[in-house]
Amino acid sequence: MLKILTIIGARPQIIKAAALSRAIRKSFGDQIQELLLHTGQHYDQNMSEVFFEQLKIPRPDYNLNVGSGSHGKQTATMISGIEEILLKEKPDYLVVYGDTNSTLAGAIAASKIHVPIAHIEAGLRSFNKSMPEEINRIMCDHASTLLFSPTLTGIKNLEHEGFNLANTKPFTNDKPGVFHCGDVMFDNSLHFASLADQQSSILAENGLENNPFILSTIHRDNNTDQPERLSSIFEAICAVVAQHNLSVVLPLHPRTAKLLQKNLPNALYQQVIKNKKIILLPPVSFLDMIALEKNAKMVMTDSGGVQKEAYYFMKPCIIMRPETEWVEIVEQGAGKLVDADMQRITEAVSYYLNDAAPTFPQIFGDGKAAEFICSTLLENKQF
Repeated sequence: MLKILTIIGARPQIIKAAALSRAIRKSFGDQIQELLLHTGQHYDQNMSEVFFEQLKIPRPDYNLNVGSGSHGKQTATMISGIEEILLKEKPDYLVVYGDTNSTLAGAIAASKIHVPIAHIEAGLRSFNKSMPEEINRIMCDHASTLLFSPTLTGIKNLEHEGFNLANTKPFTNDKPGVFHCGDVMFDNSLHFASLADQQSSILAENGLENNPFILSTIHRDNNTDQPERLSSIFEAICAVVAQHNLSVVLPLHPRTAKLLQKNLPNALYQQVIKNKKIILLPPVSFLDMIALEKNAKMVMTDSGGVQKEAYYFMKPCIIMRPETEWVEIVEQGAGKLVDADMQRITEAVSYYLNDAAPTFPQIFGDGKAAEFICSTLLENKQF
């Protein structure tokens, strides 16, 4: 029996972990034992608990409850807690997802005591090292024994950084295995799309069934913590609803909701909260998010995960960042990088509403990434 310890800490990681947990239950239950460790990096009833319920993920075996804090304090607390559990459970692999502080903490803790690391979403690069996520990605990749990249671009990035793609066994963190597996989030979107149609009532609850809308999410620190950037984004949102006969639906991370009042000029803040075409929502469940993505005209976001989900459901995406790790979306013409520039945001909205007809070729795998990962873990048991 292969024993893995999976680290989760933020909402997207709970969703990603659902694909692997589902594959284990369905096809590998007699071969793989999975333990879940929730760091508590992000914790909110709607942002965590409801995801376990809807996605049918077992409740975590361990919860570190680290909460918020500085990057250093949060990461250090997680490293200590993860190390203790690794020493107790002695898993064959530590499995980490993406690029959060939980990802990095898991990689550091495991590498120090020689537990092999499997990094899912390896090889992604925004080429902006001022982003904490970029540092987390790079460090985690270079500590891992098995690297699972969702895209061919990720494989190329790893090759450029000196990773050998020959995949000569046995794999170690000095000579790791590098695999193109597709995206576990694409697995999830295929699995849950019909369920969202059946179970989500978010469109009816917010009068969106016959009301065209744009879906927007904003959560990155460099947008929310800088008043000028945040103001520019919301000035653009106000302009969009004024220029076009549609609404903007904006589920807000709790932290973002607090920063709107703090960082927006009062006149703009009042304009936003009083505009009936700007629909501010608390955090939504994964099924509700899928329902919104499937029915939106387009998506405006600074989230990497939401960029991909927009692509899965063939929706143009306006990316409110200077760069993206999902470069394929921009290369296909299905996304535009606009940073936090009001004019570029409004022009991109008009472009996709009036002129563009982007295509969405299948670039994120075949919907079986989790099965591939499970098989590869089994084939490369270290002990």
